Amino acid sequence: MNRREFLASAAAVTTATALPLPWSVAFAQSRSETLLFVSENGPNNLDIHGVGTNRPGYEASWNCYDRLMSYGVKTLPDGSLSYDKDTLVPEMATEWTVAADAITFKLRQDAVFHDGTPVTAHDVKWSFDRAVTVGGFPTFQMKAGSLMEPGQFEVVDDFTFKVKILRPDSLLMPDLAVIVPAIFNSKLVKANATEADPWGLEYTKNTPAGSGAFKVEKWTPGTEVVYVRNEDWKCGPLPQLKKVIWRTIPSAGNRRALIERGDVDLSFDLPAKDVLEMAKAGKVKVASTPISNGMWSVELNVTQPPFDNKLVRQAIAYALPYGKIMDAVMYGRAKPLYGAASNVADSMEWPRPTAYTTDVEKAKALLAEAGYADGFETVISFDLGQALISEPTAVLVQESLAAIGIRSTINKVPGANWRGEIAKKTMPFMINFFSGWLDYPEYFFFWCYHGQNAVFNTMSYQNPDLDAIIDAARAAAAAGDTATYETKIKEMITLGYEEVPRIPLFQPSLEVAMQPTIDGYTYWFHRQLDYRGLKKA
Repeated sequence: MNRREFLASAAAVTTATALPLPWSVAFAQSRSETLLFVSENGPNNLDIHGVGTNRPGYEASWNCYDRLMSYGVKTLPDGSLSYDKDTLVPEMATEWTVAADAITFKLRQDAVFHDGTPVTAHDVKWSFDRAVTVGGFPTFQMKAGSLMEPGQFEVVDDFTFKVKILRPDSLLMPDLAVIVPAIFNSKLVKANATEADPWGLEYTKNTPAGSGAFKVEKWTPGTEVVYVRNEDWKCGPLPQLKKVIWRTIPSAGNRRALIERGDVDLSFDLPAKDVLEMAKAGKVKVASTPISNGMWSVELNVTQPPFDNKLVRQAIAYALPYGKIMDAVMYGRAKPLYGAASNVADSMEWPRPTAYTTDVEKAKALLAEAGYADGFETVISFDLGQALISEPTAVLVQESLAAIGIRSTINKVPGANWRGEIAKKTMPFMINFFSGWLDYPEYFFFWCYHGQNAVFNTMSYQNPDLDAIIDAARAAAAAGDTATYETKIKEMITLGYEEVPRIPLFQPSLEVAMQPTIDGYTYWFHRQLDYRGLKKA
């Protein structure tokens, strides 16, 4: 299939008559209290601490578990709702006291887990111990806020929990409000743990052990998740929705047909072309929010020749078909991250464009200078779970690389396996998306460029100079030294763009279509749905 045929087939909409009717008679009477929504792919794990848990898995964890605190919600200039990164609000904790050496949390005394077991500080301690110990993404996420070891966490009494501060870190408090420091029913999980699996990850993969606003009634991987409201939830106002049904519909055309004919309430993460057309038609509500601290990019594994050569990486940066991707894949509904006047950062804008543009002759010259005048062979990998963007992008990139002598094949990795494949660090050339939960540039660089990070540093990039700049930016932020902080952020961006192990393409928006009866949709840092605030007229 050539690029034109692929793009045409991807844009085709399956006829509505081929779709099953999602609303059964049994649901019709309670539809006002039931949300039925669809997305391209579903969770591969219901536990955020699980190995290789995908982004849809974050949604399950967010809605089924509580945390000590969360973020507030604000109204944006266009009237839409978004989380507020500058406002922390109580969730399981009713209050907290911050001292120089520790943060002390007072817990709710009426909260219970889904099985009726009371939530205590002992569960919080066990959950935090688990997060900093299981390894992988959860442990690195905790490290992002200097939450490093079980010895930091202390049970003062049944309803008082203390976090000891190892070092000043401006990301510590925000990091406590993300998904990873979820509170688990420690007695239940320990009862289902084994010697080989001391943290009970196999049990919680399929069975949430939380106290959150929703319980999982049924999960059929790859097909459907059914949630029911937790009537005993104490950490916020009881949600209006009593049931949430999440169905996986891989075909974008089918999802569009379902939302347009009113058979589903909400369609999540839609293609830019469909959203553009539906917004013009005006039959459904469309929410489009720029994804904070996020970018699609080409990521090159610098441990695998020839990508260990900076000139080769820069050559690829000049060969990429930026304009074609923006037009044919994103239909202009994204922020270009290319074509700036210089790679030297003159502000703290982030994400910011690079100075690279499509320049085939410059790309060829750089390849020749690097000793690859005749090109080479490589494999372009992408996540099938995000195929609506990644697959046509891969086709366009493959075509452009051929123009400078780079011969490539395409590796389509199933969405459920993508995180695991990333962790292996064997893929030489990836088209990938990353969005930093905490909306600060040093947080993005900590995850994606720092040599100590084994998770989202997909390029296996090691640069002690850049590591030192990232660490200095974090220290300056914690100390309130704004001048040093700004200097280090600029240095960080400049060096990252000069070395270019990661080649930015564009900053996308999160696109959601919903029926006019749906209210309360809020954009969250994790880019998934929060059912607690959703309402139906």
